Amino acid sequence: MILIVLAFVAVLIILVFLFVFFSFIRLWIQALLTKADIGMGTLIGMKLRNVDYAMIVRQKIALVQAGVKVTTQDLESHYLARGNVPKTATAVIAAHKAGLELPWKTAAAIDLAGRDILEAVRTSVNPKVIDCPDPSKGKQFLDAVCKNGIQLLAKARVTVRTKLERLVGGATEETIIARVGEGIVKAIGSADDHRQVLANPGMISQTVLHNALDAQTAFEIVSIDIAHIEVGENIGAKLQADQAAADLRVAQAEAEKRRAAAVAREQEMRALVEENRAKVVEAEALIPKAIAEAFLRGHLGVMDYYALRNLQSDTAMRNNIAAMTGGGSEATPGRAS
Repeated sequence: MILIVLAFVAVLIILVFLFVFFSFIRLWIQALLTKADIGMGTLIGMKLRNVDYAMIVRQKIALVQAGVKVTTQDLESHYLARGNVPKTATAVIAAHKAGLELPWKTAAAIDLAGRDILEAVRTSVNPKVIDCPDPSKGKQFLDAVCKNGIQLLAKARVTVRTKLERLVGGATEETIIARVGEGIVKAIGSADDHRQVLANPGMISQTVLHNALDAQTAFEIVSIDIAHIEVGENIGAKLQADQAAADLRVAQAEAEKRRAAAVAREQEMRALVEENRAKVVEAEALIPKAIAEAFLRGHLGVMDYYALRNLQSDTAMRNNIAAMTGGGSEATPGRAS
């Protein structure tokens, strides 16, 4: 019985060994023939760690054949970190073939950061063109005004190339578009005449390129081309017209203020005239009382009184004659005397 049990156990061990051996033999032979340096123990360990060992072997073989030095542990670690090993390996191989410096750790970090590493390498090898402004945002042209007040509508096409070393933490395409748009508006606003810009649109590109707009971004600006430029409205004339209308309203308000002040002054003078007339009437009302007191005190006789009345009648007659002949203004002082 003991011999039978030992024989059964031995057969079982052999069967398990054969199963494992034949399960990994093909991959192990591939790795051995391609010098991928993946042993049978490594394959069994990846199987126990629930790693897609077949995919790891294929990617390691591709990297080794491309001349990229990457350890099996790095591939396995990236897989366990939920990274996209095939895409990352393809990106590293493409960068290596293109002569770009892209270590595996950098590529893995970019992939784990959520960026499309393969697309980034393709953009670095084959620069892409982006529109400024972005038509998908609903704006077709950039608005800028020259010093002479003429509005220009411009559209630019920016050729960018990915900077792999700045892909993690670098600004995206939206930052490039915003900076280029700002530079174009500034360049057009610095022009004295819009005809200079229309005659030489390249001056905008040269001015914008010298401002290092790709600093702290994940892209390098290769070129900026003005795809379209046209004349818009005369903003300067419109602003001057609006200013003139505002000045007119201010002047009208000031004139109305002065007119109201004049009307008020006129009313004040009329009131003052009426007040003075009232004082004259009040003073004339005191004359009979003064005459009566003069009679009582003996300072005025009857003949003096009649002489005064004759003088008043003569003065009134002269005033009437002067009024009829147009000389009333000259006779009035005589009445006051």
